[in-house]
Amino acid sequence: MSESTTVERHSNGTTTVTSTKTAVDTNGNVFKVPDYSIKDILGAIPKECYNRSTLWSLHYVVRDVIAICIIGYVGTNYIPVWFPNSALLRFAAYMVQSYLIGLFGFGLWILAHECGHGAFSDSRLINDTVGWVLHSWWMVPYFSWKFSHSKHHKATGHMTRDMVFVPYTKKEYLEVKGKSKLKEITEEAPIVTLLTLIAQQIGGLQLYLATNATGQSYPGVPKFFKSHYWPTSPVFDAKDFWYIILSDIGIISTLSINYLWAKSYGSHVMLINWFVPWLWVNHWLVFVTFLQHTDPTMPHYDSNEWSFAKGAAATIDRNFGFVGQHIFHDIIETHVLHHYCSRIPFYNARVATEAIKKVMGEHYRYEGENMWLSLWKVARSCQFVDGDNGVLMFRNTNGIGQPCEE
Repeated sequence: MSESTTVERHSNGTTTVTSTKTAVDTNGNVFKVPDYSIKDILGAIPKECYNRSTLWSLHYVVRDVIAICIIGYVGTNYIPVWFPNSALLRFAAYMVQSYLIGLFGFGLWILAHECGHGAFSDSRLINDTVGWVLHSWWMVPYFSWKFSHSKHHKATGHMTRDMVFVPYTKKEYLEVKGKSKLKEITEEAPIVTLLTLIAQQIGGLQLYLATNATGQSYPGVPKFFKSHYWPTSPVFDAKDFWYIILSDIGIISTLSINYLWAKSYGSHVMLINWFVPWLWVNHWLVFVTFLQHTDPTMPHYDSNEWSFAKGAAATIDRNFGFVGQHIFHDIIETHVLHHYCSRIPFYNARVATEAIKKVMGEHYRYEGENMWLSLWKVARSCQFVDGDNGVLMFRNTNGIGQPCEE
């Protein structure tokens, strides 16, 4: 950990000396703390990128809902006809049906996420109505998520104020492992990493919503009472109370509708058209957000070093091909821009991203490798963060990359 000094001699005879704080990332490369301001970033974005069209946004909702209805209708009614004599083939076909519904279901989740940021429409009422319906559909408490997610955006990369995917420090990691020194911790077996990933992808979202797992710890507060369902949770402000209740009503409504659906048409219809797709939506949400905020090149900051411009740069854009661009509404490919200005609708985000890249320069992060491969690499190499100058970088006990000092 150190500072790099740059000396610039100007034609008028003056000299400018700038010092940039640095750290070493997991891969052993020197990381330089960003030195531009949020004003520099916002000033580079074309004004038309801020334009929001309610009708254009709604057309994506209609498109995704129609896709889900067509997939559900065709699968439910024709799979038994196509495969009348093979239970195995019917099961496989139903799983494909559920997978496809889950893709568009997560697309709808992303549109609800746009509503929470006010990027869907100029109307707050439209944003909150559409967002509440779509998030409730997939069992996410809309206002609860909106409020905590807003705090996440205001403090991204901040070790004591960020709201999600807050990594262990070296000290906390040792406490979790019940050890006093890193050398006492043996390398984590790949099978352990695999099982941890499976648990994270299936249950990570629900654990976060129910107990604020991976968020701030709030010592002394029982797990459920810091959940997204509890109206007096320390995650929220006192003024949010009735909005949290309204969020819970949305969840209860979804459960009630699905109960009546299963009772009227059979539990298997509800399972293949909502429950299994819901598991996929859970998976995609954790998959995407985890990889947006965790990477061997990514810093975190203590309270003395953090700034909004630095924290927003502690994110990364990745590439998920056709699905990422056309079904997941570019949430993966333009996430860095989203953290600098979340009011920009996703359909203007690519243009805005190109604009801010010119300001960010080397500080813009992009990884184009297969995201499943990235998931494995990140899980193996990013176990905790460490640093002594306010800039904390990921380290691990698996012998991958830069070793962590005792």
